[in-house]
Amino acid sequence: MEYVYAALILNESGEEINEDNLTAVLDAAGVDVEESRVKALVAALEDVDIEEAVAEAAAVPAGGAAAGGASAGADEGGDDEGDEEEVSDVPDTADDDDDDEEEEASGEGLGNLFG
Repeated sequence: MEYVYAALILNESGEEINEDNLTAVLDAAGVDVEESRVKALVAALEDVDIEEAVAEAAAVPAGGAAAGGASAGADEGGDDEGDEEEVSDVPDTADDDDDDEEEEASGEGLGNLFG
């Protein structure tokens, strides 16, 4: 996580996010720097607009987009039975396992960077 924080510090201070600057920030923080992780992070952030990514992350509720949609539906309804049926249509856990595997596969590269 400290590698990401170092990149955020560089971004906030207006400095270029490159291997030398990241290494300098991490060294100053007393982190035992792994060159391969620094290179991987710089490559991963190459085409990322950090300001936009931070703004998007701040806009998502703590439970994520799916939880936000579920709570919005619950807030609208009254006490009629239609709302209860909507809640009972929750997919079984087998579908959730497939979703978890897809999420793990999609974030596999960056997840390995920050162990």
